[in-house]
Amino acid sequence: MDSDFFDLNGHRFFVRRWGDPNLPTLLMLHGFPEYGGAWSDLAPHLSDRFHCIAPDQRGYGQSCAPEGISNYALSKLVSDMAALIKQFGGPVTVLGHDWGASVAYGLAMFHPKLVSRLIVANGVHPVPFQRELAAGGKQSEASQYINRLRAPDAAEFLSADNFAKLEQFFRHSMGLDWMSDARMDDYRTEWARPERLDAMLNWYRASPLVVAEPGAPCTDLPELPVDRLRVRCPHLLLWGPQDQALLPECTVGLEGFAPNLTRKQIDGTDHWLHHQRPQAVADAILDWVKDN
Repeated sequence: MDSDFFDLNGHRFFVRRWGDPNLPTLLMLHGFPEYGGAWSDLAPHLSDRFHCIAPDQRGYGQSCAPEGISNYALSKLVSDMAALIKQFGGPVTVLGHDWGASVAYGLAMFHPKLVSRLIVANGVHPVPFQRELAAGGKQSEASQYINRLRAPDAAEFLSADNFAKLEQFFRHSMGLDWMSDARMDDYRTEWARPERLDAMLNWYRASPLVVAEPGAPCTDLPELPVDRLRVRCPHLLLWGPQDQALLPECTVGLEGFAPNLTRKQIDGTDHWLHHQRPQAVADAILDWVKDN
C-alpha cells in the first residue's frame, strides 16, 4: 500500500493506493464511521486487476475537515471525488459502501462520463431509501439512530470514555467479529483527530433525508428530481443479508433507476461484508467485471 496527498477543490485529501498505477482505476469510497484504510481487507484481493485508490473522504482521517454543516452537502462530497477521478484520467470503476455508496451514486448520476461501472456494497439509492425512511415501517425504525447522530452534542456523546458509544454503535449486530483490539485502536486514532468526529457527523446533518417516526409516515416530502437520478452505466449491488441498519426493502425498485443492474448476495455477512468475507466480495466483483 502506498499513500499520497492530493489537492482537490482547494482542499487536501489523503489517498491510499494498492496495485499497479497502469491498471484500470477502482475508486473505493468508505462510509461511516470508517476511513480509507478500511479497504485494506478487500483491496489486496483486487489489486491484480485494478489500481485501487481509497481516499479519506471529506471530514475523515487525514483529509480536510472544513467547519460548517453546509460543507458536507452531497454536492460537495461528490465534487471532491469527481476532482480525484480527473487526477487519474477517468472514467473509472467506482465502489461505494454505506455513505460512500451515496457519493458513488452521485458520481454515476451527475458525472456519468467519469464512471464506467458502479459497484455498491450495502448502500442505497436515494429514492427507494427515502421512500422507506418516510414510510414509518421497519426501515424507519432501524434508522432512528440517524436523528441521534444529527444532534448537536452527538460528537461529545460518542467520544466519551475513549469513544465507547461510537464503538458500541460500530459493533451493533456485527457478525464474524473481524474487529481486533489493534484494529479498533486504529479507528480510535482516526476518530480522535481534531474536529474529525463532528465533521463525520455533518454528513448526516447535511443530508435532506427525512426519517419518519415508527408508525407515523411522512407524506409531505419534497419532490425529488427522479429523471436526474438514474444510473446508466453497468451497476452491481452486493448485499450482506444480515444487515440490521439497511433492510432489503430499501433496494426494492432499484431497477427503475438502474436498468443495467446485477444483484449479488454475499451469504453469511451483514453491513460489514467487505471485512467479513473479502475474498467472496472480490470474487463477485471480478466475475461481474468480466462481462461489464
